Amino acid sequence: MSSYAGRGMDAKPQLLVVKGSFSSMGGAERDILRNLPYLAKLFSIKVATLDTVSELEMLCKKLRIPLMKPKENWKIPKDPVSIIRDSSIESSMKSWKETDGLNEAILGSDMIHIISGDGSLSLVELIPESIPTHLHLLEPHRGLHEDILHRKINGKPKRNLGLTNTLLSRARKRDITNIKKFSSRERSLISGNSAYTVSRIKEIYNIEAELLWPSISSEEFSPEPQENEKKIFTEISKPYVVNIGRASWAKGTWETISMLENSGISMAHVGGGDIDDIDKLISHAKSCNVEVWFAPRLSQNDLSGLLRGARASISMAHGEPFGLTPIEAFSIGIPAIFVNEGGFLDTIIDNENGRLIPRTNSNEWRDALEQVKDKNLRINWSKAGKERIHSLDLSCEKHAERIFQIYNNFC
Repeated sequence: MSSYAGRGMDAKPQLLVVKGSFSSMGGAERDILRNLPYLAKLFSIKVATLDTVSELEMLCKKLRIPLMKPKENWKIPKDPVSIIRDSSIESSMKSWKETDGLNEAILGSDMIHIISGDGSLSLVELIPESIPTHLHLLEPHRGLHEDILHRKINGKPKRNLGLTNTLLSRARKRDITNIKKFSSRERSLISGNSAYTVSRIKEIYNIEAELLWPSISSEEFSPEPQENEKKIFTEISKPYVVNIGRASWAKGTWETISMLENSGISMAHVGGGDIDDIDKLISHAKSCNVEVWFAPRLSQNDLSGLLRGARASISMAHGEPFGLTPIEAFSIGIPAIFVNEGGFLDTIIDNENGRLIPRTNSNEWRDALEQVKDKNLRINWSKAGKERIHSLDLSCEKHAERIFQIYNNFC
């Protein structure tokens, strides 16, 4: 019997929201933050993480949501030996066990909602099988099931890919075993965040996953300029495009600069990256005669202002599981020009609300960047983009309702 059963019909069910690490503050983390206020309307919420950030702490304080975290932030072991041995499971498990109040929160939960990522899944071992547990599997472990994360910023292998594949075979088998073990629990459910992710879960784990879309907030990405929004970015020359995502080969950063070679279009990159990678990208951009501005950590208002002044939002990311950037572009009202792969196919309809272009067709990319100079086209695509958001119902309210329905299905 769940704890909810004994509290009366008017009490909110207890939901524990779990994310191993927030420190990257990418799309997945921002999605959680924007949805917590809406989940709090339907559930009595607690949040648990091993690696917190100030944005999460301020939001939980504002909403009076208990936040459980270890005394010291957990960091994923990144040395080669730890990666080969898959040491992150043991080290994150140790950190979960040392988190004050977590065991009581688990036992008092009517459902546990886990968002995948570094350190998240190891918590499952501490959850009794009687407690309903939902895993929002944003993507299968890319470091184990693809070679994309084992490439340098320019796409060259960090080491022999065949050797890397062999060395990671134990960790890969362990990941498959753990996901299948979770799926076999009587009161468990796995959801992907896009049709593409659902297909990858089937391909890798042979599991039929449900679909739980992310969300977009019209307040965060408003078509109208907001108060205190920075409107002029003197650091970057116009015309410019915006490329969002931590600099890496997986995010297509290098290829995006290559595509812009001698185009006269600058690029604003948002998301940071390793210092060595940024240095290499700066040199690559100079060789391509492309001006690139690497943005500092921007506030939401400043990001909106940067997007609002751009010719387009673009991405050549490899196998992006969903990709919030197209729908953010729709919401702001600027064109989305993206590679025709992964989760981008769920939101963009080519030449209706944006462009989906083959990675290697540089001429088509260039033509698209000229195409979106047309004011009427930008207006029509913006309208169609917002209609796409509406048709998929990507509101925060609906996201929370979908999670509440998952809870009801367990009851």
